[in-house]
Amino acid sequence: MAKVTIDGIEIEVEDGTTILQAARKIGGKIVPPAMCYYGPLKGSGGKCRVCLVKVTQGSAKDTRPMPKLVASCITHVQDGMVVENTTNEEVLNARKSIVEMLLINHPLDCPICDQAGECSLQDLSYEHGVSAQRFEEERRTFNKVDLGPYIQLHMTRCILCYRCVYTADQITEKRVHGVLGRGDAAEIGTYIENVVDNDFSGNVIDVCPVGALTDKTWRFKNRVWFTKPLDAHRDCPTCSGKVTLWTRGEEVLRVTARKDQYNEVEEFICNTCRFDKKETSDWTIEGPRHIDSSSVISANHYELPVLNVPIVPNLPVSTKKNLPQE
Repeated sequence: MAKVTIDGIEIEVEDGTTILQAARKIGGKIVPPAMCYYGPLKGSGGKCRVCLVKVTQGSAKDTRPMPKLVASCITHVQDGMVVENTTNEEVLNARKSIVEMLLINHPLDCPICDQAGECSLQDLSYEHGVSAQRFEEERRTFNKVDLGPYIQLHMTRCILCYRCVYTADQITEKRVHGVLGRGDAAEIGTYIENVVDNDFSGNVIDVCPVGALTDKTWRFKNRVWFTKPLDAHRDCPTCSGKVTLWTRGEEVLRVTARKDQYNEVEEFICNTCRFDKKETSDWTIEGPRHIDSSSVISANHYELPVLNVPIVPNLPVSTKKNLPQE
């Protein structure tokens, strides 16, 4: 076990834990943001540099600070390590610069992007971005590409986080897309259009932190904050069948995997559940999906608090509220 202090809060974690994982165990605002790291995917992280932190004390044995900022998602903790994130001005300035770099080629099409309202880059630029951009050269532009019958690639929005590549590598039998080119010519591609057609290909949409990979059955149908997410499940022979239904009225507009508070998929789902089962009769509805209060999706206030839990049995966890203590 190792004791690490992050922004003045000490926690004991297992050896081999990264700084980011330790911060998530503490929770709250001290958790560094992450655009490329994805807990369920082995080997992810170290690409976007958004999670940089300052290590002011390497360990109890070697108290020297690390000379440069380090990526918290791939840096393991040491016993006695002291880390600064939100309390360090150098970290905050570096994060602003990284956000500015990520936005160099990113188009300003949030008003028409299907990811708007649940986009990690939107949240990041709001918290750490700057109002003006110094980049004057021509932006990279790409044509839209159909990767398969259900997925469309907008490469102009891609930040090359590699999440979709790791997902295809680790949960499908054969990966047919990847990163082509090098440097500023790098892009996600397949060489041949419409070749991504395996049973779990839709999961690349869920892991994408921006609107680069979009669900063609959901495109331009609605804004996410006008929908109501519901937890549901079905008996599926291919996957767990546990999903989130995004509904408006009686219509199921899209189906996604369930995600945790860090927007990471809890269990990957198959394409049959995602694209073919768009009727409420196909599912057993469990109740409203709890959405973080800071999200624009929660603006509907669709969760009704139930104060007398024992009187109403079998309530979904998201509706249970504790009475205020006087």
